Amino acid sequence: MAEEILKIRPAGECRWDCVSFGEVMLRFDPGFGRVRNSRRFQVWEGGGEYNVARAMRKCWGKRASVVTALPVNDLGWLVEDLIMQGGVDTSHIIWREFDGIGRNTRVGLNFTEKGYGIRAALGCSDRANSAASQIKPGEVNWDKLFGEEGVRWFHTGGIFAALAPNTSEAVIEAVQAARRHGTIVAYDLNYRASLWKSQGGQEGAQKVNRKTAQYVDVMIGNEEDFTACLGFKVEGLDEHISKIDPANFKKMIAAAVKEFPNFKVAATTLRNAKTATFNDWSAIVYAGGQFYQSMTRENLEIYDRVGGGDGFASGLAYGFLEGKGPQAAVDYGAAHGALAMTTPGDTSMVNVKEVEAVMKGRGARVIR
Repeated sequence: MAEEILKIRPAGECRWDCVSFGEVMLRFDPGFGRVRNSRRFQVWEGGGEYNVARAMRKCWGKRASVVTALPVNDLGWLVEDLIMQGGVDTSHIIWREFDGIGRNTRVGLNFTEKGYGIRAALGCSDRANSAASQIKPGEVNWDKLFGEEGVRWFHTGGIFAALAPNTSEAVIEAVQAARRHGTIVAYDLNYRASLWKSQGGQEGAQKVNRKTAQYVDVMIGNEEDFTACLGFKVEGLDEHISKIDPANFKKMIAAAVKEFPNFKVAATTLRNAKTATFNDWSAIVYAGGQFYQSMTRENLEIYDRVGGGDGFASGLAYGFLEGKGPQAAVDYGAAHGALAMTTPGDTSMVNVKEVEAVMKGRGARVIR
């Protein structure tokens, strides 16, 4: 059972079920049009780490907080307002004074197209010098957060670690503190070559992520992530992966767990992107020496693929936090990730009953 695989702190002794550490950006969404041609954008808040905390509160009904930084200006307050609408606690936000023009600090922006049919999704980031990218070791009182307040599940990842040398160091400081206080550490490798380019590319990514990995209980990442971020290679594996192979993932995990026995759980989504609109979708989890796989949803129709992996990560956490075991955890994660991709924006717009209905195989007839 989950209790035997992960020693999760009791809810009664913790203020928070989940805390995420990372950047929260404003996403500008041109709908099914192109960023380069659009005259109108819908604005959402989002970020790989934050999306997990928001889903923990909004979908799963858990107590969630986010550690991030924002500028003291109207864009910072907009992000704060959007976070509050999602029910996520804002008491651990670091506020940075604004110089009036954005030379010293700003809100990170992310322009993302949904893609359609044979046209792939496209992201264009504008996030240099953001408030969150300036977070450095010593700014957050982790012992107060993990010790006095108490946290059951801590989620962070490689996107935030890649922003700057100081964020890498801050992530390592955070996971070390979480481990000291018995908090489960979940880490999503989420390799982005464009972000690691200024930090030494794959060599730099491996230096940071391998140091971080020593303190991780739940490691999330696909074949490319484990190769680029941790240096594990499978013979014959194409570095330009279009379809995740469960057999290759199992080989990766066998090597990773041998070197990092602290990995109690390892997980990945399994996506075959036939087009931007239709994907085959499932997930696989290693836990307690065994592998557990969700059902495969073939030709899953995608409205907006951004946030599907974060939806999976939150469902996985929910399954373990509720003591439901690894099979239920991977099923919750895969179903929630699939549903997260049926709505616009980065974040989940469903509730636990809707996730469980999908898990039970109920169809898409009108609910009256």
